[in-house]
Amino acid sequence: MKRNHKSAKAKSEAIQVWTFAQAQAAVPYITSILRSQREHALDVQRHKTTSDKLAQRPGRPNRDHLIAEQEAKRELAAAEQSFQEAVDELQALDVYTLDPIRGQALVPFVHDEQLAWYIFDLFDGTPFRFWRFQSDPDDTRRPITSKQHGVVAEAIV
Repeated sequence: MKRNHKSAKAKSEAIQVWTFAQAQAAVPYITSILRSQREHALDVQRHKTTSDKLAQRPGRPNRDHLIAEQEAKRELAAAEQSFQEAVDELQALDVYTLDPIRGQALVPFVHDEQLAWYIFDLFDGTPFRFWRFQSDPDDTRRPITSKQHGVVAEAIV
């Protein structure tokens, strides 16, 4: 599977796939990281809005305005850094954020010899309720059944 990197050249890497039991055991850890990631994403939005409002203010900026603008930019950069650290922490586990604000992430597994994803939902009482194949549209949600529970972990390239 190819991962998207910021560099122009994407390289092929193996990802570790999970069993359902492994995914279930990791729920507290994934929950913790996704909560942090969500808070950082909300901070990024808030600081971006503040920074944009300050930058678009009409008239010549005074000293207080310039200081507020610089502080908003500094806080935005710090929030973006914290958000990226949470993303990196999940990706180190080969877990990928689907929607940070909605608290959704994808955990890879193999089903019928194809790459598939357990869909983790931070706000669902049953965090792993749905899954989808890699080839499915992003909004596809298939209910997890006993068929997805017995999958053996292996690496996918």
